[in-house]
Amino acid sequence: MLPMLAALVVAAAPLPAAAQMSPAAADASVRKVTASAKYKKAAAALDAGHDRWVADTITLTEIPAPPFKEAARAKAYLEMFKARGLSDVEIDETGNVLGLRKGTAAGPLLIVSAHLDTVFPEGTDVKVRREGDTLHAPGVGDDSSGLATQLALIDAMNAAGIATKSDLLFVGTVGEEGLGDLRGVRHLFNGGKYKGRAKAFISLDGGGMDSMVSGGAGSKRYRATFKGPGGHSYGAFGLVNPMGALAGTVAELYAIPVPASPKTTYSASVVGGGTSVNAIPEEVWLEVDMRSESAAELTKLEQAFLAGAERAVAAENGARSTREGKVSVEMKPIGDRPAGQTPESAELVRLAGAAWKAEGLTLGLDSASTDANIPMSLGIPAATLSRVARGGRAHAPDEWIGIEKADNVKLKRMALATILALAGMR
Repeated sequence: MLPMLAALVVAAAPLPAAAQMSPAAADASVRKVTASAKYKKAAAALDAGHDRWVADTITLTEIPAPPFKEAARAKAYLEMFKARGLSDVEIDETGNVLGLRKGTAAGPLLIVSAHLDTVFPEGTDVKVRREGDTLHAPGVGDDSSGLATQLALIDAMNAAGIATKSDLLFVGTVGEEGLGDLRGVRHLFNGGKYKGRAKAFISLDGGGMDSMVSGGAGSKRYRATFKGPGGHSYGAFGLVNPMGALAGTVAELYAIPVPASPKTTYSASVVGGGTSVNAIPEEVWLEVDMRSESAAELTKLEQAFLAGAERAVAAENGARSTREGKVSVEMKPIGDRPAGQTPESAELVRLAGAAWKAEGLTLGLDSASTDANIPMSLGIPAATLSRVARGGRAHAPDEWIGIEKADNVKLKRMALATILALAGMR
């Protein structure tokens, strides 16, 4: 889940000297990779494998993976990992698909991932329609093309006989979208068998040629349930109405001032409740999403929202009769994504910038909410690289991606150079 956002401005604690890298050192490291015969063979394999990438994208898109129901796609992805010779291939306790490409030396591993789930509910038509160099379907970009890109990178390394010093752990995660609340990557870093082993994390998500995500926008999500005595809309007119408190809460939310930088946002997103048009509801509910690049600003926003809801409830109870009972509100957290950042001086960020520079491009740094939030919040260098060169309408039924060969192969070359420089190509 990755909209393109404004330039990252979040402050972060400095990395230890060993984890930092100068631009000159990054350029030298990437040049060493891209000048090698094996890299050139891998780049040729990416070019030759373009049609397979398109086919894998279509295959994966057409396997439904609605929220919390990723199992069918996970099973198919497991077989794709096995077919590419990864070792220790498995589906873990939370549903992530894992596959290891062993390195030549013991030590920390580099994790590369894409997410299995989509935002679309069960029953959505996910048949892909191709029109020239464009594919159309719900989820075709987010993140089916990311899963296929991960496979293409493995294919290229295999074709070139590339070895790396570090182990490479490839992952298809569950629960990246919506109420999944990053459950797959949380388990990977907080309870899985590879806990504590990662030196860095790269997610393949989002689209575009000119930027990557090095900052994690945190989020807080609530379901606010408002209850009251209810009654006949005519006969009980004048009693307190939970709908009034809900409406007041939305008005309070939209009156909260937030900074443009660090980018901080809110949305009253989903509502429900009531029983009949001629009845004062006994219960109504509201779901709210709040985000910020800054953990401190997110906390301020959360506190302001909660206080505003209490004021709205008090205002409703003060404005109408409470002879049958008062309106109350229950706040239930339904999502909590930590904010984080990988500094510009980090080895991962420098190497990615050098890889883009080697292809004649300048890499911008953005902020968004992705699987990379979790390792960032733990102080592990993490970033999200684009999965596809061109696309649009993510999270909408008319989602699409461009499958032009030149730019998409270039994007994969840059991701491959970043991964090989970071993992230590042998």
